Amino acid sequence: MNKILIIQTAFLGDVILTTPVISELKRLYPAAQIDFLVKKGNQSLLENNPYLNEVFTFDKSIGKWKDIARLVKQFRAEQYDFVINLQRFASSGIIAGFSKGKKIYGFKKNPISFLFSKKFAHNIGNGTHEVERNLSLITEFGAQSVVRPNLFPSENDKAKVEQFQQQKYYCLAPASVWFTKQLPKHKWIELIQKLPNDSNIYLLGAPNDAKLCNEIILEAKRENTFSLCGELSLLQSAALMRDAERNYVNDSGPLHLASSVNAKVTAFFCSTVPGFGFGPLSEDCEVKEVKNLDCRPCGLHGHKECPKGDFECGDIDL
Repeated sequence: MNKILIIQTAFLGDVILTTPVISELKRLYPAAQIDFLVKKGNQSLLENNPYLNEVFTFDKSIGKWKDIARLVKQFRAEQYDFVINLQRFASSGIIAGFSKGKKIYGFKKNPISFLFSKKFAHNIGNGTHEVERNLSLITEFGAQSVVRPNLFPSENDKAKVEQFQQQKYYCLAPASVWFTKQLPKHKWIELIQKLPNDSNIYLLGAPNDAKLCNEIILEAKRENTFSLCGELSLLQSAALMRDAERNYVNDSGPLHLASSVNAKVTAFFCSTVPGFGFGPLSEDCEVKEVKNLDCRPCGLHGHKECPKGDFECGDIDL
């Protein structure tokens, strides 16, 4: 295969968990041109990736159907030998299905999968990791079944975080898009108070996570605890996490950032479970959760509030 296109237009964690497909395809076809399509906003994750030729973006803000038409036209002109669609929504299926790729592989769950050359099962809940599900589309070519995700912070990214690495430090990522995937605030405060006093603690997140992180710092009343919300890019955050004494994260994007640089990580699973296939893949990793709750898991993606109102799954032993 000379020209390959990979499509993953979901969230940042989904993009990170697709990177093993990139590295395996490059291992199998070292001379191939590999391109990647992501949702606009996630393209920075793939900066400096030595295996990629070009990263395209799907920009719904200019009009979903208009941009789908633009991408289909562009990809038809590229004449790809192989198009792999790892997203299960219709928009990505349309782009892949009408790309005129010589081979088009994707998941059966995609409503446009009838246009694919070959369709694959995507089973959640049987313990199969998402990386393994993604790689299943190329195992027939010799791909390994599980490969750790990888991101590539630049030298500038590494230089940016050096100022925070002058002594031992821990990284915490307390926020999540979904309330029930987020360890409760008082638990983060408890964790901060348990960590060694001779180290710095950095709270990571997006700009809109600053309020929560500042409240945690204020209530923890511990010196040398700092919020870096909005101050670091995703790759800079990954570079900082890589050399931390340990990282503490929810079942959310920062978990996969940690895996991508093989950082030491503890992941808290509240309403969701590792069996869905989104657990950590670092060599030194652990999962903390409340087991044997009849109501858990209460959903695949989490909720804005606990359906029962007690949020028992957040009462994790630290």
